[in-house]
Amino acid sequence: MSILVVSVSHKTTSIDVLGRLSMDPDTAAKLGESLSRSEHIDEAVVLSTCNRTEVYAEVARFHAGLDEITGQLAEATGTETTLLRGICSVYFDEGAVAHTFNVSGGLDSMVIGENQILGQVRTALTGAQQIGTVGTVLNSLFQQGIRVGKRVQTETAIGGAGRSMMTAALRHYQSMIGSLEGARVAVVGAGSMASLAARTVAAHGAQVTAVNRTYDRAVRLAEAIGGQARPLAGLGEVLSGSDLVITCTGARDLVLTADQVVGTPVVAVIDLALPADADPAIADLVPLINLDRLLHAGDDTVSTADVDAARELVRLEVHDFLARRRASQVTPTVVALRSMAAEVTESELHRLDGRLPELDERQRAEIAKTVRRVVDKLLHQPTVRVQEFAANQGQVDYAAALRELFALDPQTVVAVMSPETTAAPEPTEGPELVDGQITSTGPTR
Repeated sequence: MSILVVSVSHKTTSIDVLGRLSMDPDTAAKLGESLSRSEHIDEAVVLSTCNRTEVYAEVARFHAGLDEITGQLAEATGTETTLLRGICSVYFDEGAVAHTFNVSGGLDSMVIGENQILGQVRTALTGAQQIGTVGTVLNSLFQQGIRVGKRVQTETAIGGAGRSMMTAALRHYQSMIGSLEGARVAVVGAGSMASLAARTVAAHGAQVTAVNRTYDRAVRLAEAIGGQARPLAGLGEVLSGSDLVITCTGARDLVLTADQVVGTPVVAVIDLALPADADPAIADLVPLINLDRLLHAGDDTVSTADVDAARELVRLEVHDFLARRRASQVTPTVVALRSMAAEVTESELHRLDGRLPELDERQRAEIAKTVRRVVDKLLHQPTVRVQEFAANQGQVDYAAALRELFALDPQTVVAVMSPETTAAPEPTEGPELVDGQITSTGPTR
C-alpha cells in the first residue's frame, strides 16, 4: 500500500488562489472518479473545504501517481499545472497517514481544533464510497482518521472548546462592534457552515433571518432556530433591516456587493465562503471579516501545551495505524508458510501410509495428530514473533525474509491474500522524504 496526498491549503497559498481551486461536491466526485480510473491510481478521495483542496490516493507508483493527480486537479480547476506544483504540499505513505489524522483532528486548520472538519472528512469519505472510488486502503485510513478526530474533540482541551471558523469570526465582530444580543442578523446560505452560523448567533441572542436561493431550505433553517426566512431575491429588503450579514454559500460569483450595503444599517459583514461571497470593496464601508482576515489575524486563543497534547494523541494513533498495517502485510506470507507446511505434512503422512500399510485407523489418526501438532508448535512462535516484529520495527521486511528462508513461491503468497492485503502492495518506488513529506515538490511546510 502506498498512500499519496496532494494538498493545497491556507498554509501553502493565498485565500484568493485557494478559492479558485475549491470544488463543489459534483466536481469533486467527477475528479475522484476520473483519478480512480487512472492506470497508476486505484483509489481516490477528494476533500475540498474553505481551508484546503486535497486529493488522497492509493497509488501503485509515486511519480506517475503524482503526475496524474496534479494534472487532473489542474484541469478540473482551470489552473496551470506548473502553478499548482508550486503551491502544493505532497505527503507520501507514513507522512500521508500523519497528515490525514492531523487534518481530521483539526490540527491543520486555520482555527486550530475547529470541529467542522470532522464532518467534512466524513462527507468526503461517504461520497467516495457512494461512487465507488474508495476501497480497503483509503477506507481504513479515513475511518481511523474520523476516529482520531472524535478523540481530539472529546479528549483534548482544543477539541472541547467548540472552536470553529464561526466562533473565530464572532470574536472579531464582538471586539469591534460589541454584543450580539438583540442584533438583527441576516444569514445567507443554508449549508453546514451557514447553519452553524445561524445557530451560533441565535444562541447569542440575535434575531436571525435565513436567506437562501432555495427558499424551502431557508424555511427549515429558520424554523430550527426560531427565526425568519426569505428567498435570495429578497436580500435587498432583508439588508435594510439588518445589523450584521453572515454569508456562506457555494456560489462561484459574488452574492453581496458594496452597492447593496450602501444606505443600509449594516455595521459589519462576515464572509466565510470560498470562493468569497462578499465584494472586497465592502471593507471600505464597514468591517469585512473574511477568511483572508482570519488567516492573517492568526490564532492566539489556544495554548501551545494544549496543541502539543492533541498532537501527541495523533502521533500515537499514527503509530498504531502503521503498526497494524505492517503486521497485516506479513499475514499473507505467514498464511502461505502454514499452507506449505500443511502440504508437506499431508504428503509425508500419505507416504507413511504406503510404507506402513499394517497400521490401523486409530494408529494412523494418532500419528497424523502428533505430526500436525509438532508442525504447529514449531511454526507458532516464529510466525507470532514475525508479526510482532513487523508491527514494531518497520525498517526490516520480515515478509521478504520469510519468503527467502522458506523458499516460498511469490504466487502462492498472492493467492492467499485477503482483500485487505491485496490492496496493500509494497511500493515499487518512492520519493525523497523528510518525515513523510516530499522535499522535491511544493513548499515544505
